[in-house]
Amino acid sequence: MENLIAIAEQFKLQGKTLDIREYGHGNINDTFLVTLDSKTEKHFILQHINTHIFRQPKLIMQNMRTVTEHIRKSASIEKHRWEMPRVLLTKDGLDHWLDSNGEFWRALSFIDNAQSFDTIQDFAHGREVGYALGLFHNLISNLTIERLADTLEGFHITPRYLQLYDEVTERSNAGKSPEVHYCLKFVSERRTWAHVLENAKAQGLLPLRPIHGDPKVNNVMIDTDSGKAISIVDLDTVKPGLVHYDIGDCIRSGCNPLGEETEEWEAVRFEPDLCRAILQDYLSQAKKFLAEIEYEFIYDAIRLIAFELGLRFFTDYLEGNVYFKVRHEKHNLVRSLIQFKLTESIESYEKAIRKIIQDMR
Repeated sequence: MENLIAIAEQFKLQGKTLDIREYGHGNINDTFLVTLDSKTEKHFILQHINTHIFRQPKLIMQNMRTVTEHIRKSASIEKHRWEMPRVLLTKDGLDHWLDSNGEFWRALSFIDNAQSFDTIQDFAHGREVGYALGLFHNLISNLTIERLADTLEGFHITPRYLQLYDEVTERSNAGKSPEVHYCLKFVSERRTWAHVLENAKAQGLLPLRPIHGDPKVNNVMIDTDSGKAISIVDLDTVKPGLVHYDIGDCIRSGCNPLGEETEEWEAVRFEPDLCRAILQDYLSQAKKFLAEIEYEFIYDAIRLIAFELGLRFFTDYLEGNVYFKVRHEKHNLVRSLIQFKLTESIESYEKAIRKIIQDMR
């Protein structure tokens, strides 16, 4: 990897580069915080895009610019602060830079006086996370999907992940540890309903809309002074899709108090009261565009996306950890166990979750 300072200086910002350090805990891209000697923008985000995963990075940048520019052109959003990261251009006016090895780099504006959290801190935080996703969906609900490229074909299409899983398990040499046996049995018992959202889409019950694609709790930025949600970041997965994928992913990540990287996977549980808090403020915005029939599939989405992510982690473990970054050989196995235990807990609260949804219609 080339000198980071030289790469950072390809992007036209005022001020000398003082410091570059790793930033965040992303599973795919390498992210750095650049500090400048400047009186205006003192920081920006520099990212090395993993083109083994994001094979069409130019289209990703096109989608990102389309969505952020659409939001900025919208009418007055809210009384309090809301901002989206800006794509920063190179000295040549491009939205990316290729180094001498052909590696893909981009720069984004840094959102000051804000922070994110890996888990929900309290009910007020949960409401802000739900509000952020609802506002984001509402602001792009009138953006036609034809303006967005499908940069990750098959992303969040659970039946396709099952197909890959079947292919991988046929050739996998992974041993049959108790944990692996548990995961194999778990998938086998639940595979029949993995088509629930795709079937609803095919029947015309759920429409395609612009979606975020990865609205985990730590992608919602919270104002450090007010405690209010002020942005939703990490827009690499923006594309046409079902908003239910986003709803399910947001609630899945938000209602697991132990978080996605806990070693205590057997203690993972779903928190229905947090679900109520997130949905309450999500629907305060989403009611403006959701059709009545779409409420019927919210529980299915919450359950399915937890299962789907567990399936993806488990498949990656069986395949030798080729997709997600890992810290040790069994990291993806532990991640899959966390999501499968969360799915079990969601199933145990089905009646309560459906009542929460019904009460808010």
